[in-house]
Amino acid sequence: MRIIAAALAAFLVLPGVASAASGRELAGSGPADSGATTSSTSADTHSGPFWDLKPTGTDARLRGLSAVSAQVAWVSGSKGTVLRTTNGGRTWESVAPPGTEALDFRDIEAFDARNAVALSIGEGEASRIYRTSDGGRSWQEEFRNTDPKAFYDCVAFFDRFRGLALSDPVDGRFRVLRTWDGGRSWHVNDPKGMPEAQTGEFAFAASGQCVTTSGNHAWIATGGGAKARVLESRDGGRSWKASEVPLPSGEAAGVFAVAFKTPWRGVAIGGDYLKPTDPTPAFATNDGRGWQAASQAPVGYRSGIAYRGDGLVAVGPSGTDVRKGEKWEVADTGSFDTVDCVGRTCWAAGEKGRVGRT
Repeated sequence: MRIIAAALAAFLVLPGVASAASGRELAGSGPADSGATTSSTSADTHSGPFWDLKPTGTDARLRGLSAVSAQVAWVSGSKGTVLRTTNGGRTWESVAPPGTEALDFRDIEAFDARNAVALSIGEGEASRIYRTSDGGRSWQEEFRNTDPKAFYDCVAFFDRFRGLALSDPVDGRFRVLRTWDGGRSWHVNDPKGMPEAQTGEFAFAASGQCVTTSGNHAWIATGGGAKARVLESRDGGRSWKASEVPLPSGEAAGVFAVAFKTPWRGVAIGGDYLKPTDPTPAFATNDGRGWQAASQAPVGYRSGIAYRGDGLVAVGPSGTDVRKGEKWEVADTGSFDTVDCVGRTCWAAGEKGRVGRT
């Protein structure tokens, strides 16, 4: 994916366009909804302000986010940044592992105000997993990648004990780490249970949502290949089955995020991060019978999505969209990379330390 770095060099200097990231660091190497395959996107605007911005005191890009409650949230990102709030975002503590200023913490999974697991991405030993059980006062490094062919993108947990960490393909198959003890130890999953990757296929380390779980099921979002795909496991991550998803795919395009409200009701979203306002539909739904293009979709590339009650919130560099029923509305035009909701409260995070809460 080093080719993407050259393409981004020109893209990132355009005025008004938010930086997506460079090279492999973003692109990985680095319901009952159904409808017509043609998209009729809603241009309606959400009434009133949607996000209440919460100053964090950092200019790091925050792509890792874990919402514990309306009061407790963790965010992570570039420059070795890990922040925690326990008062709804009024104040933030810098709680990063010491000596990690050069790392990029692209994903974080928190169980409460004290326990969290953070993943840094990158080639070789830059991919690491840290765990804290005292609110970030101390951390233990629980995994460091020693395989130069691996590049870890995101992490997700089924519960407080069982979790997965995803790497781009190694020897032609996506690599998955599994833990059974809350992140204290990690084990490479048997690759025999993983289907072969397409040529050029990878996962996007854009929002910490390239792998997600619900019940004992897990899903991996992919792009870069000839077809956008989602890989599904129904046995806790031991074996996987790939399905094509009706989203654009290519060198900088594919499924960036998946979210499931139940094991049988989920959504996938993405697009092309080099074309952040491209109107090509990039949203699909799954009601347990396979992936279908939705009748409506947000306009432009979206890197994060989450359920808010029975509705949805999607974010990207060109704004935020909300869906109630089948109808999407533009809720905000500010840049965010990732979103996470607990109940009716949602948190979002992105460039220049930007964090918002509903």
